[in-house]
Amino acid sequence: MARRGTMFSHLTIAVLSAVILALALSDVDAALPLPSSARLSNMRLRGGQEITMTRSASQQDLSKPDVRRPGPGNADPTKEKIWSVSSSYKAADKTSIQKSIVHHAEHTLATDRYNFDKETAYQAVAMSVRDYLVESLRDTKAHYLKEDPKRVYYLSLEFLMGRSLLNALMNLDLTEPYREALEEIGYSLEELVEQEKDAALGNGGLGRLAACFLDSMATLNLPAWGYGIRYEHGMFEQRFKDGNQVEFPDTWLTKGNPWEIQRLDITYPISFYGTDKVLAVAYDVPIPGYDTLNTNSLRLWSAMPDTDMDLGKFNEGDYSAALGARQRALEITQVLYPNDNHAAGKELRLKQQYFFVSATLQDMIRTFMAAKPGRSWEELPDKVAMQLNDTHPSIGVAELMRLLMDEYHLGWTLAWNIVCKVFAYTNHTVLPEALEKWPVSLMKNLLPRISEIIFEINRRWLNEVKQVFGDDWNKIGALSVIEGEGDHQMIRMANLAIIGSFKVNGVAAIHAEIVKSDVFPTFVEYYAKKGINDKFIGVTNGVTCRRWLAQCNPTLGKVITRCLGSDKWIRDLSLLDGLKKFADDKKTQDDFMEAKRFNKQRLADYVKKHLDVDVNCDTMFDIQVKRIHEYKRQLLNVLQIIHRYSELKKMSPSDRKNMIAKTCFIGGKAAAGYYVAKRIIALATAVGRVINNDPDTKDFLKLIFIPNYKVGNAQIIIPANDISEHISTAGTEASGTSNMKFVMNGGIIIGTDDGANIEIKENVGEENIFIFGAKCHEIADATKKMREGAGWDGRLKNVVSMIRSGQFGNPVDFEPVLNSIENGNDRYLLAHDFASYVDCQAKVDEAYKDKEKWAKKCIMAVSGMGFFSTDRTIQEYADVIWNCKPVPRPDPRA
Repeated sequence: MARRGTMFSHLTIAVLSAVILALALSDVDAALPLPSSARLSNMRLRGGQEITMTRSASQQDLSKPDVRRPGPGNADPTKEKIWSVSSSYKAADKTSIQKSIVHHAEHTLATDRYNFDKETAYQAVAMSVRDYLVESLRDTKAHYLKEDPKRVYYLSLEFLMGRSLLNALMNLDLTEPYREALEEIGYSLEELVEQEKDAALGNGGLGRLAACFLDSMATLNLPAWGYGIRYEHGMFEQRFKDGNQVEFPDTWLTKGNPWEIQRLDITYPISFYGTDKVLAVAYDVPIPGYDTLNTNSLRLWSAMPDTDMDLGKFNEGDYSAALGARQRALEITQVLYPNDNHAAGKELRLKQQYFFVSATLQDMIRTFMAAKPGRSWEELPDKVAMQLNDTHPSIGVAELMRLLMDEYHLGWTLAWNIVCKVFAYTNHTVLPEALEKWPVSLMKNLLPRISEIIFEINRRWLNEVKQVFGDDWNKIGALSVIEGEGDHQMIRMANLAIIGSFKVNGVAAIHAEIVKSDVFPTFVEYYAKKGINDKFIGVTNGVTCRRWLAQCNPTLGKVITRCLGSDKWIRDLSLLDGLKKFADDKKTQDDFMEAKRFNKQRLADYVKKHLDVDVNCDTMFDIQVKRIHEYKRQLLNVLQIIHRYSELKKMSPSDRKNMIAKTCFIGGKAAAGYYVAKRIIALATAVGRVINNDPDTKDFLKLIFIPNYKVGNAQIIIPANDISEHISTAGTEASGTSNMKFVMNGGIIIGTDDGANIEIKENVGEENIFIFGAKCHEIADATKKMREGAGWDGRLKNVVSMIRSGQFGNPVDFEPVLNSIENGNDRYLLAHDFASYVDCQAKVDEAYKDKEKWAKKCIMAVSGMGFFSTDRTIQEYADVIWNCKPVPRPDPRA
């Protein structure tokens, strides 16, 4: 019966709640402004240390009885009455929190208030916390509507959010009140956190960066929302069978998502094939800022059919035909990154991109027009900035043209002038195959009107290009949106994004230069001849220290707070520079290493629980976790581990005792259709099985592949690192952000001169990072030498012989991996860099022996990470690209 009650709550009460929330969140009225103020409040650090700090936006203070929410702003007696019964913010004292949790358990989830399990308790707690977020989101939206600021729309196909409960509690300053309230009614906050499933809305660094950006946008009080897709399933859940990756559905919504608000009042029609239509339905996920009153939103789109089922066909028994439209609509938002190794997969991916972009642009126009009815279209660029996170949303350039011309009847010239002042494009890759292209035949069939507009954009664009380059057909071809001839024509989406954007940015200093010199040099030359020299810029990525240090590593956070005298560094990461003066302090060194030991034990416990492998926390933890790809060179790491194993096997027992014992961790998913990457995973697990069970060496070397890498376990893995591997071939990684997280958590990098590694080296000091391998300017010569058959290091030859001997399993299984680096195929220079890599590992071992100097390295590394906050990154976007100003909510405590 309890289960039936729960089902009832999901099907009825949750729907009613969504409707009520939708009405509460409507943009009809605006809040009256009140003067802002800040006050001192006490907060308790997780370690128990009491400090006084300026916390200008604690929910505990807002929820006091004498604080009033903004009024309706007019003399309407009905609204005044509503305000009179809802003028206070939701109370946040211990008893009120307990009442709220029990209320949601009984009234929202329809369970026995005296006896509900941990899953129900988590749901009730999440809904209780969401109440505060909804109040804040509503007041923030009303303030934005009144002020009519320039707004930012951040379009991304991925948002890798992770878990929300701890993040929301931390940003609201409600962690301790909730912990205490739960303990009294028999629950542990930490246990309930484990009930939450990671939101499966992303896969790798692109999605995690977008999630960090949302946190910083809200924290900086910017009127900026994220827009993406509400995937029913993530890319996949990674499991293993006989050492091979097996993909299972990532059904993260099985028990619902208490953080989202279904907006049945916000839907938009999306057309495919010229005649078929689906509806995009909005779901809002509140995004609270840290130490601010503002709460923004991530708006996700879900697909629904725009027509009811065909009842006639249903009654005739033709159920498939009757429900066909519904099925086609639901397919669009079912899975993140459907396999595109076939035509149907390619079409579905393009559908996904157009679906969420069109809905977002329609939503943007609605908001623009509602804020000031009758306003001029020429105002749009002054009120809107659309940021394209990689090429996935770049079809928006053509879609906005369609909307302005077909729906609002603007002429081409005016519409194009508006479009080119609204969009900005972030490039995230230097790999040509990662720059999206769509077959013209597919575009014409699926989106015929968009195809027409793209061809017209290209025709007019090439006329402009010819005025600069004449009949230089090589340059004209490089700049054309359309590539190829006849049936093989392709649409180059990156070219479309560049043409339709007023700014194009790379994501690290070296990446920005590569984008200009190697990826799009003809575009740079064209704009320079037109007198435009600032279209291509660089904005180095960052991460939010709220989640990736304060939240995931409270033990280290406590040490940092003690050293700096307050936890203001959580809001201003540049304050980490103050740690430098403690680098030689023995107590601080001991505290850093004690925090590290705690985190290593936490990871060891995780591995024991999930993999039943014992890990010695006295060993060096060497970690490489990220998406599996040849250019990221997990294979190089595995080959080096085999070499280390080979050397250990040759040693006497007494000699082994002089070696640094090491536990190597690798984790990450390979795309379902990426065969070589999956074979690399298979090799890693095979090598791990052998060396982890070898009685001669298992105490000195282990290799553990951590399945199903995601934000949730990353927050356990990353704080435990002694050394982390960021070893992509120089010039292939745009930036990387995991490197920033690892160093921020007190580890040292071994890596190449690639992506953000270069800037990390500049900020932490060359003595506090280990760099190896070919430099970016050496890649061309190195590639040429390897193609011409340059000799391999003898140690690498030995490693390959060990694999082919069958020592790690059937060598046939690993031939595709070995073939990828042999016979001139070594595109990513593993053989070239192997010797340098092995020698660099020896330097790491030697440095690790001196524990005091190693601790100093770790402290100095953390102290140099202030630059890598997304607060700094987003401020640069706001200043240099968006021209967007903060719009803080008025303080109701004034």
